[in-house]
Amino acid sequence: MVKLLRKIGNLCVKNFLPIHIFYGLLVLVVSLQSWLLEPKIINGLLYCHYNNYVIFKQSFFHLINNQDLYSLYVNEQRDLFKYSPTFSLLFAPLAILPDIIGLILWNALNAFLLVYSVKLLPGFSDKAKIKILFFVLLELNTSLQNSQSNGLMVALILIGFCLFERGFFFVGVSCIVLTGFIKIYGLIALGLLVFYPTKIKHAIYTLLNIAFFLILPLIVIPVKQLVFLYQSWGNLLLGDHSSAYGLSVIGWLNSWFHVMPNKTIVSLVGVLILGLPLLWSKRYSSDSFRMMWLANVLVWMVIFNHMAESPTFIIAVVGVILWYFAKPATFTSQVVILLVFVFTILSRTDIFPKYVKDHFFDPYMIKVVPCILCWVVICYDSIFGKEEKLEINVDNPRSL
Repeated sequence: MVKLLRKIGNLCVKNFLPIHIFYGLLVLVVSLQSWLLEPKIINGLLYCHYNNYVIFKQSFFHLINNQDLYSLYVNEQRDLFKYSPTFSLLFAPLAILPDIIGLILWNALNAFLLVYSVKLLPGFSDKAKIKILFFVLLELNTSLQNSQSNGLMVALILIGFCLFERGFFFVGVSCIVLTGFIKIYGLIALGLLVFYPTKIKHAIYTLLNIAFFLILPLIVIPVKQLVFLYQSWGNLLLGDHSSAYGLSVIGWLNSWFHVMPNKTIVSLVGVLILGLPLLWSKRYSSDSFRMMWLANVLVWMVIFNHMAESPTFIIAVVGVILWYFAKPATFTSQVVILLVFVFTILSRTDIFPKYVKDHFFDPYMIKVVPCILCWVVICYDSIFGKEEKLEINVDNPRSL
């Protein structure tokens, strides 16, 4: 572990100074803007612009007061809490701080953990990593403006993968299991363990981590209350599954073709296609193949998530850019990356008139369409593409 920490320290080179400045300024500007804006009046009640942060903060106090985390507290927050009791407990260090300090630290955690996770990626030069971080900057901004946890989610998955690549499996599993206690679909990233030997040991690590995070809230609440909270959480997730389709494959099918297929069937088909490249076990030794499957997972998590919103797309966009760098550039990859940049990343910015966003982008789910197209191409490349060795630098054809 000391050796690993030393390597992480060596990655903090001066080449990344502009990125740290950009990301630091983004965190400060977004946090201060959210804190200073006048509260919104909804149904006669005042709600601040960092409502998601308030939801996370209040969940800790609801937890220690033995309240139902998954009830709607309209006098405190505008929406429901949808994460695990464990997340509520882990939010305690921020919850006890004044809002402005806690909000800045929360956004900084999401932003800078993403920076360090990209720094850890194997097979990429520093210049390539900097380009990756600039490419995802606007999409991260969307997540931070909503005080969301998506930067943290994707960072933990990337760190988990990087630790797997370096042989630190227990800590890597901990990172990915933790994402499942933020947003449960993060657990799909545990499929990355199939690429590495000693699978029984990895299964034990996974079970130990799940058990640990499951019971962690017992530090502050009794067993009976914890069981009740997990039941309440499960009911909430089931209700969400039946009532929403979000910026997803389901939403796209509904808006373009006016069909509403069974969500469970669509998800199962998505899982089967996601797992199809894993049948080619001889390719597991290819670092390019492993990177592309990681990208596949990240895009899958968003486009097959019936609750996906615009702030969620930082996860998919990171997957898209990893896929782009994991293989030689082609005409197809250049077109796809351009479509993602214009119609996914820029779709919520002022570069497009409000009329276009309201009457074209929103009703036709345009933001998700390039990501669906990219996911199809990633699946094709994973199954039929040639094995590549990741030796990426700023001078070769793979660079942006």
